[in-house]
Amino acid sequence: MEPEDQLDSGERRLNELGYKQELRREMTLFKCMAIAFSTMTLFTGIVPLYGSSLMYAGPVGLVWGWVVVTFFTWFVGFAMSEICSSFPTTGSLYFWAAHLAGPRWGPLASWVCAWLEAIGLIAGIGTQAYAGTQTLQNIILLCTGTNKNGGYFAPRGVFLAIYIVLCLIWAVLNTFALNVIAIIDVVSIYWQVVGGTVIVILLPLVAKTTQPASYVFTHFELGDATTGIKSGAYAILLSWLVSQYSLYGYDAAAHLTEETKGADINGPIAILSSIGLISVFGWGFILALTFSIQSPTYLYDPSNETMGSFVPAQILYDAFHGRYHNATGAIVLLCLIWGSFFFGGLSITTSAARVVYALSRDGGTPFSKVWRKVHPKYKVPANAVWICAAFAILLGFPILKISVVFTAITSICTIGWVGGYAVPIFFRMIIAKEKFHPGPFFLGTASRVVCAVAFLWICYTCVIFLLPTVYPIQFSTFNYAPIALGIVLGAVMGWWIIDARHWFKGPVREIFGVSSGKETSLPQ
Repeated sequence: MEPEDQLDSGERRLNELGYKQELRREMTLFKCMAIAFSTMTLFTGIVPLYGSSLMYAGPVGLVWGWVVVTFFTWFVGFAMSEICSSFPTTGSLYFWAAHLAGPRWGPLASWVCAWLEAIGLIAGIGTQAYAGTQTLQNIILLCTGTNKNGGYFAPRGVFLAIYIVLCLIWAVLNTFALNVIAIIDVVSIYWQVVGGTVIVILLPLVAKTTQPASYVFTHFELGDATTGIKSGAYAILLSWLVSQYSLYGYDAAAHLTEETKGADINGPIAILSSIGLISVFGWGFILALTFSIQSPTYLYDPSNETMGSFVPAQILYDAFHGRYHNATGAIVLLCLIWGSFFFGGLSITTSAARVVYALSRDGGTPFSKVWRKVHPKYKVPANAVWICAAFAILLGFPILKISVVFTAITSICTIGWVGGYAVPIFFRMIIAKEKFHPGPFFLGTASRVVCAVAFLWICYTCVIFLLPTVYPIQFSTFNYAPIALGIVLGAVMGWWIIDARHWFKGPVREIFGVSSGKETSLPQ
């Protein structure tokens, strides 16, 4: 072990919390921020959900919804940054929940938090794979002639095959190429910032006509003929789903704190920087798409060039074909967007594996000894990577028969992921002042108010993703996320009640007698 005065500040803090350094600590602030930004991704939520959100209430709900959601997202980001600064561990939310809840409630809090986050992240791999496959499906369609000219639209079987291949590629890279991933994530941040800037500036310039500002910022139009939703207020809330799905994932920086230099400082900076970048570029992207719409009703026409199935692709096609009479520009920009999905899936796989590894390290999963193993050469939790990829692939098989797979996976991903945020934030909000020992990033007296707003916002987000999105409710359009989540969480909590509560103690110390003397007791 290195002398105390030579230890990285993040490693010293890790030792004080009872863990030894096992993973390679070589990521800089910029690389950590790049992975967090890549996990959120500029296009991830906007592209696949833009069309449905526009349909609910027109541009006004979509455009201003991003501003509202961004406002509340900052509260969550500040709350998490403060906790991350105090507890820079790979287990992040899971460890935070156990420590902040104290000896009595720590095991249950960490159990719920870890499983919610694992479910959300694994489903997140599926959302990236699905959206990436859908984008590639439309690239192929436009390259082969469009829907009107006999272009090839990949059927369900081919769609599933592409989905699986993406999951496998991400698993391979996460197993054997951590250094490459660090480079890819740096490329990703430039890819998204430069690419996003190009689209935001270029698209309205290329479009032969643009919508007036009054349409973009004030036009309200119920899509009740398609959605069956006649309540304006409900339609507005559903139009915010695109923003709520897009504006999370910044906790990826926290998952990598055991691999980041100076993590007690750089972790919070990476979280907040990612939120800032996505907030600005995301709104710009939404505005660029909305200003560039040529015909709002034609976007959803099943006889249009993209079969009415992918609104952003149709907007890009209309702009470039209207100006240059070919689809080349649209295809290039769709390839740029597809690259964003690829980078996002790679980063989410990294985060998911770290959560499963951390939970397994403390005996919280079946066959924990298998999933906690670190590859002897590459120093990554390889088995955890592959179990995450396997479950993500399983989530994709309903593609063969069901048309609402993406809606369900998105809901599961969002509820699991942000639901995991709520647990440590709640206990940070109620913990006694003297029992919380802050790191370098500290909110001071504003902490409780920030945590309260963040917690309530997360609760609202989870509820809205469980509600029906189309009426009347039918099997083909049913949001089955409540049933899927109910089964999984019911099994997890049933396991807790019947068995796990007797032996699961939460995070397990690996180093004893190394303490600053300031810590509250971890569950024993």
